[in-house]
Order: sequence, then structure tokens, then C-alpha cells
Amino acid sequence: MNDATQIVTEDLDTICHALAAELTHMAGKSVMITGGAGFLGYYLVQSLLHFNTRSPSTPISVSVYDNFSRGLPDWLNNLSGNPHLKLVKHDITHPLPADFPDFDFIIHAASIASPIYYRKHPIETMDANVNGLRQLLDHCLERVRTGRKPIEGFLFYSTSEIYGDPTPENIPTPETYRGNVSCTGPRACYDESKRYGETLCVNFAQVHGLPIKTARPFNNYGPGLKITDGRVLPDMARDILAGRDIVMLSDGSPTRTFCYITDAIVGYLKILVRGRPGEAYNVGVETPEISMADLAETLVRLAAELFGYKGHVVRGVSADKNYLVDNPNRRCPDIRKARSELDFAPATRLEDGLRRMLVWYAANQSSGGEEK
Repeated sequence: MNDATQIVTEDLDTICHALAAELTHMAGKSVMITGGAGFLGYYLVQSLLHFNTRSPSTPISVSVYDNFSRGLPDWLNNLSGNPHLKLVKHDITHPLPADFPDFDFIIHAASIASPIYYRKHPIETMDANVNGLRQLLDHCLERVRTGRKPIEGFLFYSTSEIYGDPTPENIPTPETYRGNVSCTGPRACYDESKRYGETLCVNFAQVHGLPIKTARPFNNYGPGLKITDGRVLPDMARDILAGRDIVMLSDGSPTRTFCYITDAIVGYLKILVRGRPGEAYNVGVETPEISMADLAETLVRLAAELFGYKGHVVRGVSADKNYLVDNPNRRCPDIRKARSELDFAPATRLEDGLRRMLVWYAANQSSGGEEK
């Protein structure tokens, strides 16, 4: 077992241990994941199947619905022979197939989350976040109206981007903050469609009594996030592994907190199983809030320890005039709601997560999750 494979195996063990109660509740049931070939799907799919090795008599059935627009990733292709996994090529913006099953749980993760890519495909981004979501919600409602088995849990992936650029007094940002968002800027296709998606979810939950819950991810990172994704950590990792200096296309002052993927997946599945219908939950970490400049210097130091990297951090200017438009100055979540209601307790130290990420990228420079 190489180091990257060992990291993933350890992460899956960590997820299953932290979700012992929730996964036991899901045992013997069916889960459908839209966009399951993407970054979030990487550990969502694998953790559910990993649980099955611990509970073979009552396995969780996993179905991935994805348009595979950038191909079938290697990791998912390697799992395709698993008897508890079904792969369905389907664009969620199109009508659901006539034989669409009545799943026990639905996770809607089909979207494009990287600014580089959603700005190239703004209409497709909005369609997945609004039209695709509406079809799934209508399906859940139709099951109730026709007396079929009701959905047990539905999770919509929103985003911390719905907050826009929070005012200083709203950092850390609670779920009650209404946002400071442009509806016409270069990021609006993503931000505003996620905001409207949340409005759909809360109204279907309140009007029809459906168990619809929403997650607001804050800067997740780790194995499965494709190195060509275009977000800050994959970009820095790509420079490191190519032996180049890290090129920073800003003054380095914006700050973020970063949540390692194992902690994030635990949070998401807790929301799916235990979250209150119609409610949204921040999923991230509150500390450390680190500047992009300090993040880059931390990666330089870690890469020197791991790989003998000799590069430095240099400043550059993006050829894209909209690269930094509407980019939040700070992003840091208040996670007290998830802590108190779901027992969400992220535990991965930033440097530990960054080390694991770099080792995984060293072995996965041309494969892994898509940029979703």
C-alpha cells in the first residue's frame, strides 16, 4: 500500500468511526448521490462502501448519477465492480429517468464549485443548482402524493459563497447572516443559484413537510479534489509538484479557514441523518483563519520537509480581469449550530491536513475527483 492509498484508507476509517451511529441508521438503505464523480463524491461514495465492509449483512446501496462530462474518474471506475454501487450516466438538468427509484436518501451534489469553471459555464451551473434541484424535490413530493415510500433524508449542497463578503461584525459568520452578495457579478451564477436553491429547499420542507436539509461548506480540501480544479490549494500544490515557485495572484491578504475533507464528510452525513428539515448548517472550521500569504508559506515549508522542495512564493497578476472581482476578503464560519445540534466536532489540524493533501497529490497529479 503506497502512502496516498494509506491516507485514504485511514481517512475512511476515521469517517466511519465518527459516523458509527449515523451509518448504522443508514444500513440496509439506499442512497443516491448526484454529481457523485466529483470532489465531494470521492469520500461520500467511498465512505459508504467502506462501511459496508464493516456491516456486510446490511449494506448501504449507493447510486451515483453524474453526466461524467469530464470522463469517469479512475477512482470511481476502480469501484465499478462493487455489488453495492450503481453508476448511472445522467445530466440532472434533464428530466429524471422513467425508472428512477424511490431512494431512501438523496444527496444533491451536482454543481460546479470552482470559480474558474463556473464562470466558464454559468448557465449550466445555474441549471444544476435550480432546475436539477427542483426536479428532485418534485420527485420527493410526488412520492408523498401517490402514497409511495417517502424520502427519509435529502441533503442539498449550498455554499459559504451565499454570504458573499461578510461585514467584519459577521465574522465568524452564523447561519442567520443574510449575506452581502452581488446578483450580477462574475460569481453570481453560482452564489445566487445556490441562494435560490436554499429558498426552494426551505419552502418544500415547510409547505410539504419534506425532510430537506442544507449544508453550507466552507473551503473543504483534501484527497479527491482534482489538481487542475483551479482553487487556491490545488493551484499551489501543482506549482510545488512541478518544482516551480508558488505564484500568488493577489496581495495575499484575504483570509480563509480550511476544513479537511474527513471532517467535512462527517458533518454532511450528520446533517443528512440528523439535521432539522428546512434548516441550513455551516460545515467548516473556525480556526485558524489564515491569510493566503501565510498559507502559501506554510505549504512551502511542508513541501520542503516532504519532498525537498526549494521554491518560493512570488507575486503575479492574473490575465483574467475578473479574477478577484467579488472575492470575499474573509471567510470563517460560526459552527456552533452544527456543534450543538449534530455533535459536529472537526478535529484535523490544518498542517496535518495539508501534509496529507500534498502526499495524495504527489500520487494523483492527473486523476482524482472532478472540479465539482
